[in-house]
Amino acid sequence: MAGNTDPLSPRAKLAVTAGRAAAAVSRAAGRGSGSVIGGRVALKLDPDLLARLARHLDVVLVSATNGKTTTTRLIAEALRAGGPVVSNALGANMPAGITSALAGGSDAKFGVIEVDEKYLAGVARDVTPKAIALLNLSRDQLDRAAETRMLAEHWREGLSGSKALIIANADDPLIVWAASSSANVVWVAAGQEWKDDAWSCPSCGGVMQRPDDNWFCGECGFRRPTPSWALSGDYVLDPHGSAWPIKLQLPGRANKANATTSAAVAAAFGVPPQVALERMYSVQAVAGRYDVVSFMERELRLLLAKNPAGWLETFSLIDPPPTPVIMSVNARGADGTDTSWLWDVDYTRLAGHPLFVLGDRKLDLAVRLEVAGLDFEVCDSLDQAVQMAPPGRIEVIANYTAFQDLRRRVGN
Repeated sequence: MAGNTDPLSPRAKLAVTAGRAAAAVSRAAGRGSGSVIGGRVALKLDPDLLARLARHLDVVLVSATNGKTTTTRLIAEALRAGGPVVSNALGANMPAGITSALAGGSDAKFGVIEVDEKYLAGVARDVTPKAIALLNLSRDQLDRAAETRMLAEHWREGLSGSKALIIANADDPLIVWAASSSANVVWVAAGQEWKDDAWSCPSCGGVMQRPDDNWFCGECGFRRPTPSWALSGDYVLDPHGSAWPIKLQLPGRANKANATTSAAVAAAFGVPPQVALERMYSVQAVAGRYDVVSFMERELRLLLAKNPAGWLETFSLIDPPPTPVIMSVNARGADGTDTSWLWDVDYTRLAGHPLFVLGDRKLDLAVRLEVAGLDFEVCDSLDQAVQMAPPGRIEVIANYTAFQDLRRRVGN
């Protein structure tokens, strides 16, 4: 039962201790938090450790291409109204990182776990979640992850027969296809601005029709389910028709959608929408995302955008021209080494902004901006870009490892 900690076996205790020691050595060596290496060591000593650590928890898993770290944080804040929470708040979302996080949660009641899309089915088998939140699927790291439809099919097979409550975005056909194999689904109208990965039917391959806010396949009848929760402007509509105001310090429509899903998840764990949404207001930034920092006597807002859908959402929340925008793109292992996705981003939305480009793959981005007909400057460093930028707060947009590089440079 959640809240009652089962004693770990001597082997499991040894695995946890060894993992913590490995993590401490990694931190001392300046190699990051050590959560991944610590988890790997622990799982090597006890391959069943993840399941053992989750045994006493009421677990919710959160997976998506975009927004899973933020949604995990919002759910965690909401569920703290009902008891202690353990969560992989820093985004180490593969089994090793998840194991490290849960190793510190012996007194927790709830486990709120972000899961990499590729590992969702396996982690769900290990931790027997009470709920799984599915937000969206779009192209990302195609050199590492499966094509989006293959990933949706993998989820559909992996979640078939699951006893978990699935809280799923009714506006994303790929999410609906993945969740539809489950017997217990709560549909949320969270929206979907990026549609370029869901124009064909995941059920039969037919062309998807999208009148108004609905979608359906004219060939096989696969269609948008009726949601019981919905984002409506600045309000969450619950299954009873009540409207609850969303008041966030996080910017943008996407975060209101994340809050809507989070409220639906919290309700499944007994936390009322009003309480859940009030608690979400305390979240100002998530692992550095949305932070406004001072650097070289300038204000910089740090924004993470890892793929076309993420860049599209980010463009919608930056300040209007003539706000300067710095963009940094890498293509390291954690980013995906294929930068062809840059050609799927509509950079013409940045017209009128002074633009500055840096990062390992700055020339790839420069070519893309030149084809888009935009003026920009290629820079060797963040310092140079900030020096060249005109007055005013600077929006800084970067993909994953470039974002981490920038955070280290500004001391965030």
